[in-house]
Formats: sequence, structure tokens, C-alpha cells
Amino acid sequence: MLTETVTICVDPTNGNKMSIGWRQFDSVSSNFRQAGFAHTINGGRTWSSAGVLEHNVFRSDPVLNSDSTGHFFYLSLLETFFDDLWRSLNGGQSWGNIARAYGGDKEWFTIDKTDSSGHGFQYQSWSSDGNNFAGRQFTRSTNGGLTWMNPIDIPNSPAFGTLDVCESRGRYRCWSAD
Repeated sequence: MLTETVTICVDPTNGNKMSIGWRQFDSVSSNFRQAGFAHTINGGRTWSSAGVLEHNVFRSDPVLNSDSTGHFFYLSLLETFFDDLWRSLNGGQSWGNIARAYGGDKEWFTIDKTDSSGHGFQYQSWSSDGNNFAGRQFTRSTNGGLTWMNPIDIPNSPAFGTLDVCESRGRYRCWSAD
């Protein structure tokens, strides 16, 4: 088994609890990949893996994050260049698919953990290439990832980037950068 494209999320209420997700290839001669995961309860000294999100389903570009209550989220790209969102209520030991999440290739997402009116909102962006939305590459969920607004354009259409939410002089910003 070969793994790559690894992301980790940490429970903000207990830093010993983490989950990790990766692209998993069963052999070096195959392009077929699945979404692997593992979890730890001791700060990463040992890890336990339960396998993949769904057996025999092509998945790529895993992105993990946690909300302020310690729930974990796993955003996964499907072969169709759409994403779906999974949630774990037990520190990454198991995952349930909660929603289709629009998305596209090289997706990234973040969760607002500030004390703003957007607390808990989830934001997602993806590449202008490999997407199903005519170049539109940003969406938001205001209900924990259960539903997502129709994708919108990002000014200057950045090819790649990451997202973050920060507090600055009473303003809250979410951005993507090259």
C-alpha cells in the first residue's frame, strides 16, 4: 500500500485526539486510489487505522478539519470532480457521509472558530481546473456542512490556495491565495 497527500486535524478541546487522512493506492502500478484514515488519542504516539471511507470508491485530495466542539470533518474529492463531506463524532474512529459538498480538484476547506457571527461556518475553495462549475470555485455552509450555497467566483480566479478565517479589527475574512 502506498499513501500520499496527507492532512491532519486536531481536536481543539483535547490536543491528544487527532485524525489523519490520505490518498491510498493499493499498488504502485495502479492509479486507483481510496480515502484512508487513522486516529490517535495520545497525541500521535500511536495511531489506529480502520481502513478507508468507502471500499472500491475512487477518492482523492483529502482535507481534514475540526470544529470548535471537537467534531472532525473529512472533505473528499470523487472521480467526478465533485466532493462529499464526512463527519466523525468520535475523534476520527469512524466516519459518516453527511452531504454532497460541490467542490472540485485541489479543494481545501476551513471552519470558522472565531467568536464572530460566522462561528461554525465552513468555507471551501478549489482549483479553476477540474471543476464542474464553469470556473466558479468557492462555496460556504452555514449549517455544519449539511448544505452548501451554489458556488461563486473568486476574484482573479487563483489556481491553488488554502483558506483561513481570522479576526482583524472587527472584520472577518476568508481568502484563497496562489
